[in-house]
Amino acid sequence: MAIVYSRKDRTFTIHTENTTYQMQVDPYGFLLHLYYGRRTRGCMEFLLNYGDRGFSGTPGNSTPSRQYSMDFLPQELPTSGTGDYRSPAVIIENSDGSDACDFRFVKYEIRKGKYGLDGLPAVYASQDEAETLEITLEDAVTHVRARLLYGVLPEYDIITRALILENRGEGRIYVEKAQSAVLDFVSGDYDFITFHGRHTMERNFLRTPVAETAQVISSRRGMSSHQHNCAAILCEHSANEDSGKAYALVHVYSGGFKCEAEKDQFNNTRFQMGLMDEKLRYPLDNGESFTVPEVIMSYSSDGLTRLSQNIQDCIREHICRGKFKLTPRPVLVNSWEASYFNFTGDVLVELAEQAHQTGVEMLVMDDGWFGSRENDRQGLGDWTPNEEKLGGTLGQLVQRINDIGMKFGIWVEPEAVNEYSDLYREHPDWAMKIPGRDPVRARDQLILDLSRKDVVDYLYECMKNILDSANIEYVKWDYNRNIADVFSLKTKDQGRVLYDYMLGLYDLLERLNRNYPNVMIEGCSGGGGRFDAGMLYYTPQIWCSDNSDAIDRLRIQYGTSFFYPISSVGSHVSVIPNEQNGRVTPLETRALVAMAGSFGYEFSFTKISDEERKKIGDQVNIYKKYAPLIHGGRYFRLTSPFEDPFTAWEFAARDESEALVCVVMNEVHGNNPTRYVRIKGLEAGAMYYEETTQGTYPATVLAEVGLKLPVEMGEYHAYMYHLVKVSN
Repeated sequence: MAIVYSRKDRTFTIHTENTTYQMQVDPYGFLLHLYYGRRTRGCMEFLLNYGDRGFSGTPGNSTPSRQYSMDFLPQELPTSGTGDYRSPAVIIENSDGSDACDFRFVKYEIRKGKYGLDGLPAVYASQDEAETLEITLEDAVTHVRARLLYGVLPEYDIITRALILENRGEGRIYVEKAQSAVLDFVSGDYDFITFHGRHTMERNFLRTPVAETAQVISSRRGMSSHQHNCAAILCEHSANEDSGKAYALVHVYSGGFKCEAEKDQFNNTRFQMGLMDEKLRYPLDNGESFTVPEVIMSYSSDGLTRLSQNIQDCIREHICRGKFKLTPRPVLVNSWEASYFNFTGDVLVELAEQAHQTGVEMLVMDDGWFGSRENDRQGLGDWTPNEEKLGGTLGQLVQRINDIGMKFGIWVEPEAVNEYSDLYREHPDWAMKIPGRDPVRARDQLILDLSRKDVVDYLYECMKNILDSANIEYVKWDYNRNIADVFSLKTKDQGRVLYDYMLGLYDLLERLNRNYPNVMIEGCSGGGGRFDAGMLYYTPQIWCSDNSDAIDRLRIQYGTSFFYPISSVGSHVSVIPNEQNGRVTPLETRALVAMAGSFGYEFSFTKISDEERKKIGDQVNIYKKYAPLIHGGRYFRLTSPFEDPFTAWEFAARDESEALVCVVMNEVHGNNPTRYVRIKGLEAGAMYYEETTQGTYPATVLAEVGLKLPVEMGEYHAYMYHLVKVSN
């Protein structure tokens, strides 16, 4: 069994293939964290430290000894009010106005299969793939209960954590802070790896030592955000891609989050993740419960690459769902950078005809096809096709595209509304605004109140009408602003609105997934503003960034790869000079970078040369040839775009039969030295044939020294190497 309870020492031990996680119910009923690391056996109670620490107080109803304190003991669910002055995972305002919360052990249950969460995304697995541990704690005074859920996927070295808070007392309580995952370490010096950014420059790698201070990443924006991705790593100082101990926390949620890393006064380190506590004040009356979103955890003693592969495999296989989770995506052309709002049905048909000649398989009609939507200041919310602009009904346009031999996709942004729209004029109360205040606008939009069921039902009917009207096989689901005016006219408890908004969004997406299983939804929020595991549960692909410049994308996609599978990354080739930064890069380089994900194009095929058209046809064929390896292989970061003169990455077959190595030269200098790229994931001692160089090489030398790269004049050259194992 993956989960074992020992009555002798009251320990719960969770085993995966390579890791062990252990906690203990101590004599006073506190649930203490003992160990998380390389797989082992025995009871790790000996790691606990006791002593008189001066100002560290003793919790009530426990030993009178001054050597026992929650202020330094490692815990599974630290709360306020027990004498622990470190950052708590749970803060509850009780009916008497106090915030004391003292959870003690009540019972446990071990069962086959993986728990699910009502209304929220979560890792899923079959009965044979996973086990669940549920531990119930209770505050003896308020009778508030905490149900800690641990899901175990042994094959993936994955443990998930979720939390359900229940009010079993008489008065109303308010949940003011709620985090599902806490890791307390009694020793060690660590680095905190996070992924910061901004719109069009998301998920930049940042590594800082954990010091005697609170280090926090978070989003207050009502979304997981461009500014901080809701996933982080804690690792020892010496850890690199191939060695060293490292832990990951990944939030399975698309709203506001908070992740904290802190070394305390006694050199203990706390690493925790959960909901953003600002603007959270969720009411619970007697019998009501609050589900805290799930966090995926993993540990690797073999460095960052192994840690990433654990998380990537879990998300690809056990977060993403439906027929599209493992299938290579169709190569598409998106109309946005080809024509922006200035298109007609005839223009789209011509774009489809030109793209089809190169092997492109799908046309996606972006913004501007509905209502009075001639610019981004008007029409958003009026989901009625503009038949005059399209030259007929939506169904007729789609049929014209299908007759060419192309699939059809469509852009929508259901969560927002322009004030200059029929929807807003009819239902101004559906927009999130604070009464008596002029609303905060972004992109001339307001946010619809998805915490209201009537709004969610209306949007579902709008999307249903669109999808029922034509053979639409792909939906790009955009979301282009943050939530500032957090207010709903339907509730007096505004501290619940942001959480309920996410429940409404997830309900809307779940209905569409259930009723339209043959339609793939791509998530988007100004690119990567909502690139998270929560959205991937409903949208198995997310537009990685609105920045399609190949060189910037090296950094963006590098950061993305630490947690998210390549199959989830939306990535396209766009025009030069690039429209986000003006950079000029070769077409070959733009294509190579875009192949590290789904593959497509973002320009007008009517404005390219015959030479470019031929190159694009070759690129499409190359991508189709390698798509199964790109989406299904093991991913390796071979160099860092933040540190190295070239960026290299690799897709290796899981049976070590082949590998695809991609390289982009970041720098060019006079009298440039020869560079070598070390290749991973090959069978030790085997020989590999490489198609471009037509050479046969020993895997050991490729790993120890590397494959020699060309020295060429000019900027941003790109190279692809395909290695195939040969018989000895």
